[in-house]
Amino acid sequence: MEPTVLIVGAGVIGLSCAAELARAGRQVLVIERNDAPGRETSSRNSEVIHAGLYYPADSLKARCCVEGRALLYERCERQGVPHRKTGKFVLACEPGEVAALEALHERGRGNGAGALELVDAAGLRKREPRVRAEAALWSPETGIVDAHALMASYQAELESAGGAVVVRTRLVGLERAAAGWRAATLSADGERFAIEVPWVVNAAGLEADRIAELAGLDVDALGWRQHPCKGDYFSVAPRLGRLASRLIYPLPVAGGLGVHVTLDLAGRFRLGPDVEWVDALDYTVDGDKAEAFATAARRYLPEIRAADLSPDFAGIRAKLQAPGEDFRDFGIVSGDGMVSLLGIESPGLTAAGAIARRVASQLAD
Repeated sequence: MEPTVLIVGAGVIGLSCAAELARAGRQVLVIERNDAPGRETSSRNSEVIHAGLYYPADSLKARCCVEGRALLYERCERQGVPHRKTGKFVLACEPGEVAALEALHERGRGNGAGALELVDAAGLRKREPRVRAEAALWSPETGIVDAHALMASYQAELESAGGAVVVRTRLVGLERAAAGWRAATLSADGERFAIEVPWVVNAAGLEADRIAELAGLDVDALGWRQHPCKGDYFSVAPRLGRLASRLIYPLPVAGGLGVHVTLDLAGRFRLGPDVEWVDALDYTVDGDKAEAFATAARRYLPEIRAADLSPDFAGIRAKLQAPGEDFRDFGIVSGDGMVSLLGIESPGLTAAGAIARRVASQLAD
């Protein structure tokens, strides 16, 4: 194999790009620093297929989410990837939040998020008897997906086209070469290797800004420095039974979508994530947060108590938005034979197929 594209990072974004490029006839090599694909942000999240409610009109997040959602549902059906179109309620828990809910409704309609519907308190209680709110926004296009199975489908497509994923390998150097880029790698066993390729795709997730710096980009001057943001999840005691039949979200908060109720394909319920900007990648869940999580959930599920919650897992997303800053869009930065994907947080899982199409178009130019 003589690769024409080196992809750094075997999360859902890197693997979706790899499959898309392999489908177009490129010879693709993916390197991943962990011992298996998808060990970081791609598997440490709510596994939600987003409809496209939250993002400013015509932003990359809005367009890629709506386009990617359709591609994702189609792929899941075609490839047999486990998923379920559960639908979602976003809640106005207090009278003062109804106007914001109505604004979210209008934004979602403008983005193409599907057949959205505003529901009053009685209508919500009829559909979700244990949930309390002043009003709710029904999003029928929202769903859940098995993220690991999705990534496995992309990897299988890549490998069937002759591509490969090499794990336990870090990119430690990039310099311009006659063929495009000379990439220096270091394995977990200390083995060094160099390869020349015409194209590099930086899909390194939490390390994407470091990889961009290796290529000579001044990420601070360009505004592409990433800010790791941690979110903890708590599992809900099975003794509470079926809390809801659909996903239940409050209105979004600064930096996130609020502590919400998600369910997985096995029927387990979780609360999370919260928002905590961090300096180090630590996936330990702080059990002392149980009371704060229960308090947040009691706004719409009055029976939840801290004793019902157990630490589950944590995820860290790569935000371009620093604490106190306004919305930041996905960063898809291309030039000189390299495409860098920066700040690919939620709805990155949903948008993966659409992002891959944009990367492929950059390599075709």
